[in-house]
Amino acid sequence: MAVAVTSAVVAAMGPANASVPTDTSELQEAVTADAIMDHLAELQKIADNNGNTRASGTPGYDQSIDYVEELLLAAGYEVTRQNFLFNSFEELSDPVFQQVSPNAVTYVPGEDFFTAEYSGSGDVTAPLEAVDLVLPPGAQASTSTSGCEASDFDGFTSGNVALVQRGTCDFSVKAANAFDAGAVGVIIFNEGQEGRTETLSATLGDTFSDDLPVIGTSFEIGNELASLLDAGPVTVRLKTDTLIELGVPTTNLIAQTPTGRDDRVIMAGAHLDSVSAGPGIEDNGTGSATLLEIALQLADEDVRNSVRFAWWGAEEAGLVGSQYYVDSLSAKEQRDIELYLNFDMIGSPNYARFVYDGDGSAFGTKGPSGSGSIEDVFSDYFASAGLASEPTAFDGRSDYDAFITAGIPAGGLFTGAEDAKTADQVADYGGLATYAGEPVSYDPCYHQACDSFTPVADGADAGLYAALNAAYGGALEYNGVITNVNTQALEEMSNAAAHAILLYAMSTSSVNGSGKASDRAAVASGERLGAHFRR
Repeated sequence: MAVAVTSAVVAAMGPANASVPTDTSELQEAVTADAIMDHLAELQKIADNNGNTRASGTPGYDQSIDYVEELLLAAGYEVTRQNFLFNSFEELSDPVFQQVSPNAVTYVPGEDFFTAEYSGSGDVTAPLEAVDLVLPPGAQASTSTSGCEASDFDGFTSGNVALVQRGTCDFSVKAANAFDAGAVGVIIFNEGQEGRTETLSATLGDTFSDDLPVIGTSFEIGNELASLLDAGPVTVRLKTDTLIELGVPTTNLIAQTPTGRDDRVIMAGAHLDSVSAGPGIEDNGTGSATLLEIALQLADEDVRNSVRFAWWGAEEAGLVGSQYYVDSLSAKEQRDIELYLNFDMIGSPNYARFVYDGDGSAFGTKGPSGSGSIEDVFSDYFASAGLASEPTAFDGRSDYDAFITAGIPAGGLFTGAEDAKTADQVADYGGLATYAGEPVSYDPCYHQACDSFTPVADGADAGLYAALNAAYGGALEYNGVITNVNTQALEEMSNAAAHAILLYAMSTSSVNGSGKASDRAAVASGERLGAHFRR
């Protein structure tokens, strides 16, 4: 059921919107979860016909672009393809991380360690050597300089594997210094403070070119290895099998309403690409399909401010498409963008309602001036509908990053990825915190082949997905089959997205109370680069 927000409620939502009360309920009712799921079914068909993936640089992505473009053109939009090149990364086989001596331990990929994105390939068995570790870790996070300076490797034995600690500098710096010192592999472990203990999913960035295996692991494993080194020699085996292709062509798709002011553009975006491992139906088919359906339903609306929709390429390669787009804009073109709204993963099967922390009150990193007002629009919308929501950080995880670093106000929605859902969140949103004694994440198929319309057939736990579907009253089903998309989440989040887009499309006032470029302070990039940590 669509949630109607009346003009009286909208008028109370803050200075950015008060001048023009707008009833968005008609658009909300027109944008349905059923229609969005139909789009997702088409994306699934495209993946099925193209090796089970829609990753940028593949035929599956190109056909996804074709599908979206054809519908937008038929609806009367001005549609532009923005072509660019990116460096792709793929793991060709499962990695190996073993402690050979003094104990025989085989670590589990995806649980105990991850191959660093843009790691080179190699299969090495060699002594382990610690590099400038801070153990126990300092009281403050991001203070270890382990491996950040070439001098940290003074005396390092060429041919060894380097053990370094997360801290102040990018992982690419640590790995490059290790390579220059003759290391044949690198193990990066988490720093150790609260919130920095889990298994590290790292990226070296798409410009890293040294060919050696690099993995990320947890503080527990790194600390254990360091303790063993204090007692005597440790030998480890690292094996990574990766493919890095340079200069791969792909595209962004941009569509703009034919009406509305060109000097006050409301921009909304979602990445259309999947990871290479699967079809990406939840991540980020849900955001892309929702944006498409909103665009189709908005096509005949005579809007006051132009609405520009974007489907980004190569997000999974490190937010490449959105960064390319922002970098391609002139200073005036950047100023003409009133705000940016991001929709990445908005149908997680075990979802929560997350709103980006625009004012920084929850996580300390606020967006450019006006981002707090965007947060309020979404939070107030959910509150008016009797729905709980909570903030999520601007941490560099998705395509808003290029906009906030350019000083453009931003906000958006998210329903959760690999992190575990808490018992308190179950009370607010339903779903499961545990199953069979184990924590349950918001999306148990995140970045896997089972992020699909048939997750159980594609490797997901049948019992878990049956329990999730039951917990949500059948909301994971489409045509009688349990999917990796929660249609209840999709309905709620698409309503909120439609509401915000139309609200700003009809507004007569600036989101930050001023159109001056001097009011747009840039925000520094976070520790993440897309799905992975850069430092």
